[in-house]
Amino acid sequence: MEKAIFAAGCFWGVELNFSKVEGVKETKVGYIGGDTENPTYEEVCGKGTKHAEAIEIMYDPDVISFEGLLENLWEFHDPTTLNRQGPDVGTQYRSAVFYLNDEQKAAAEKSIADLDASGKFKDPVVTSLEEATTFWPAEEYHQKYLEKKGITIACV
Repeated sequence: MEKAIFAAGCFWGVELNFSKVEGVKETKVGYIGGDTENPTYEEVCGKGTKHAEAIEIMYDPDVISFEGLLENLWEFHDPTTLNRQGPDVGTQYRSAVFYLNDEQKAAAEKSIADLDASGKFKDPVVTSLEEATTFWPAEEYHQKYLEKKGITIACV
């Protein structure tokens, strides 16, 4: 198993989408990229922690590669909107790849450059590349939140 960490707006929909990707074995929502230890949802929403709502993915690299996860990431959100996804606005909703090693960083750099060059989006990709720091799991009620509510399709 390998790990990937992405931020792409509200973590509920991102988790639901990635949970359906073949090769993804486990998902966990949480907070990363800020300067507060063990932040709460209220603190992150208050915009004082600098954390992003994010998803930690455990995946089988024999089934899906890190690059394959990135391809899904580009489908699951708009990587051209700075600190915003749909109605959710703020740095906690930023688009980011939190890389865990040099290989992930290089793959993300290439994927972003390829996506920009593809012309798929009229605006440039603003997804940030950030070295992964501590991933703080969100409160239990956020884990698999949409599934618990009976929602099986997440908006993109």
